[in-house]
Amino acid sequence: MIASDVITLPETLEHFAKWFSPDDAPWAWIPRIEEALSKFSWLLAQGHSAIPAGMHIKGKVYIHPTVKLPPTAVIEGPTWIGPGTEIRPNAYIRGKVIIGANCVIGNSCELKNCLVLDGAQVPHFNYVGDSVLGQGAHLGAGVILANLRLDQASVPVRLPSGTVDSGLRKFGAIFGDHAEAGCNAVIQPGTILGRKAIVMPSMSFGGYLPDGKMVYAKTETRIIDRRF
Repeated sequence: MIASDVITLPETLEHFAKWFSPDDAPWAWIPRIEEALSKFSWLLAQGHSAIPAGMHIKGKVYIHPTVKLPPTAVIEGPTWIGPGTEIRPNAYIRGKVIIGANCVIGNSCELKNCLVLDGAQVPHFNYVGDSVLGQGAHLGAGVILANLRLDQASVPVRLPSGTVDSGLRKFGAIFGDHAEAGCNAVIQPGTILGRKAIVMPSMSFGGYLPDGKMVYAKTETRIIDRRF
């Protein structure tokens, strides 16, 4: 599997494109997030000029001038937040985070070491760590992307062709473009959802879900028609 099978890096993030090759495994993008941010020309960037008094910002943080900011939140660097994105109250962005254009980072959500592509929505009480969310991906309220095995061993990736060692001790999930998980779903480490794939609410799901399929019970999937 290569990254272009499930996700497309948007033009709004083209200045980071050299670190996120479409021909690499999608999980290979995760450890490159920090390096990509370390090469960004922070001093040349124009940041947001109206930071609310209740926001705590630490380290190298770039916030596009059009980002909608809440009265309270914590953003730690290195972090890059693109145009038109909305950050909601009490969000906690822990660093090594790239957020594209027109995203939603909602109330009481926590993000660390992740890549959130254009139009993705992380709106209510979510945890996203060591993960990639494709364009238009959506998490229902309370969705958790678990990123660490209980035995803390390297996270395997279960694909139709066989199991692959990701080589990553911390690896949450790859959500393909327009993939979704319903409210209170728990996504297990190393999960990959194809484009427009759906995990129904309150499920614990791990492994690989192909493009356009919905999992609504542990052993059943069905093809769905997604219209955008």
